[in-house]
Amino acid sequence: MELTVEQALQQGVAAHKEGRVEEAERLYRAILQSQPSHPDANHNLGLIAASVNEAESALLFFKIAFEANPKMEQFWLSYIDLLIKEQQFEAAKQVIEKVKSLEVGGEKLNSLEARLVSISQTENTSSSNPSQQKLSSLLEHYQQGRFGIAEKLAESITQEFPNHPFGWKVLGASLGQTGRNLEAANANQTVVKLSPKDAEAHNNLGVTQQELGKLEEAQASYTKAIELKPDYAEAHNNLGNTQLEMGKLKEAEASYSQAVYFKPEYAKVHSKLGITLQEMGKLEEAKESYSRAIGVKPDYAEAHSNLGNTLKQLGKFEEAKKSYEQAIALKPNLAEVHRNLTLIKRYDSRDEQYLKMKELYLDKEISEEQLCHINFGLAKVYEDLEEFEQAYSHYSEGNALRKKLLNYKIARDVELFSQIKTRYPQLVQNSVLPTKSLKDPTPIFILGMPRSGTTLVEQIISSHSQVSGAGELPFVNQLGGSLARGLAEINNDALQVFRREYLTKIQKLAKKNSIITDKMPQNFRFIGLIITTMPESKIVHVKRSPAAVCWANYKQYFETKNLGYCYDLDDIIQYYRLYENLMEFWKNSLDTKIYDLDYEVLVENQDSETRKLIAFLNLDWDENCLSPHTNSRSISTASNIQVRKKVYQGSSQQWKKFKPFLNGAFDDL
Repeated sequence: MELTVEQALQQGVAAHKEGRVEEAERLYRAILQSQPSHPDANHNLGLIAASVNEAESALLFFKIAFEANPKMEQFWLSYIDLLIKEQQFEAAKQVIEKVKSLEVGGEKLNSLEARLVSISQTENTSSSNPSQQKLSSLLEHYQQGRFGIAEKLAESITQEFPNHPFGWKVLGASLGQTGRNLEAANANQTVVKLSPKDAEAHNNLGVTQQELGKLEEAQASYTKAIELKPDYAEAHNNLGNTQLEMGKLKEAEASYSQAVYFKPEYAKVHSKLGITLQEMGKLEEAKESYSRAIGVKPDYAEAHSNLGNTLKQLGKFEEAKKSYEQAIALKPNLAEVHRNLTLIKRYDSRDEQYLKMKELYLDKEISEEQLCHINFGLAKVYEDLEEFEQAYSHYSEGNALRKKLLNYKIARDVELFSQIKTRYPQLVQNSVLPTKSLKDPTPIFILGMPRSGTTLVEQIISSHSQVSGAGELPFVNQLGGSLARGLAEINNDALQVFRREYLTKIQKLAKKNSIITDKMPQNFRFIGLIITTMPESKIVHVKRSPAAVCWANYKQYFETKNLGYCYDLDDIIQYYRLYENLMEFWKNSLDTKIYDLDYEVLVENQDSETRKLIAFLNLDWDENCLSPHTNSRSISTASNIQVRKKVYQGSSQQWKKFKPFLNGAFDDL
């Protein structure tokens, strides 16, 4: 139904008051289509134009308004006020005299006249700076979330006053809010040049540099901000975020600790500190940080979720379940928490959380990432309900979304495996003849395909009194991946540096023991690098039924972004063949023995296979190795629930429940 002029005006004024400026402008302009001289519509359009520094248009609107209704004092007042702001003092004086002659003005007009006299006396001394009114208007638009208007107004101020930093600062912030980070960084760089001692300016520049992936530059900007203002909690937090992203966990811990020291009520940073401590394996300290975050902000759903993750890693599943449920109670749409909860809970068809996940699955407003989590969660529920076709459908949809979000291409791994084999002879030519320090631990590498049983094997070995279990360590890839690929120059010095850096890092994790396990499965790619730099190390290769391991990869949502092949059956099969081919290459190329441990044989003959394994490692027998489920160390991998139970047979047969839906995908493996 078409609105009357009066209705359009009422709706426009209401929208204007609520900050919906674009809607208000559309309604006012619609009125002018039928009544070009409508006084209220023109006046209100003038207010909008003035608010974005379009003074010429605003003055024209005000002029039309008071000419259409010269008895309305506010129309004159708005016109005079803008003339003063635009420093058109003589014109403002003339209009004031005209209003007096019409006998329209009152106290407000007198106030404007007094202001005109005062400003005109001092304006010459401050002509190089924008007026306080302009700056206040700019700040108000930004703080109210009207970033488009703030951007236009800030641009106008920077053009008129290019050496005044505030316009550039708000311009940078507004551009950043709309995702235009490169332009924002340029604006923030200008602020830093104009105000080199402004700590906030350096912090803002760091934020945009971090968004652009320029982490070293961001780190330098935050450090400068802190140098200028040592108690700047937000800069300490942002520095911690950058260091965490760079994998500098110890430094991130220090930065977050400083942030909460200066701002103890900073709940978000207590939680970030917890995440960092958790990644460092300091789980009890992480738990305390999450608890402090919740103490400061009891309704902080993400902190409850993070606490649940830590408790799950510690094997405290009932407590973890309560934390996840609390997070969902506070934020029912936290899709990732729903998925995590499904991993430690069994379901029936009346379960309220299951019904909520079904509701979220049908919600058209959730993101693809959220939908991915919900699909994996529902798949687990349907497995519990033994509705395997439904489960497979959700696994299929969830995997397709995950592959899309990661933008994974199998060709990248094909090239990687080829590079590794091509570069291996150069590693051999530059092999390290180690001089072993008394402090150096001896590493045991437990490797193979992900989900092949490496976690169970590490539990068995680390149950030995002389062995520390370190879990999945990223260090081989981080420190030596470029050498193995040939992306860095391969020479003896470079290999010596890799050896020393790796042993230094694991020495900190070895506690009192001289032997330590690294069970990063995908270290199978770097066996050549390991052997040529650490010939004293032991390598245990865990094998499992190909169909079982491929299915276990497909049904698992991995937190890491480095296992993109897992989310497509064709990619998994091709990757598995790459893995088999590379393992054959190592066995044909190396003199060193790689110990092959068959997972299925291990679970069927636990005693004899465990004794053989411990003998290969040149360790005295330890009876604790037969009870890996009693090992209380923290476990961060996808198997952390299964290995808390006694070793059981049959897990390699689980994939057969889904065989009818796989169209023979694994038949040729």
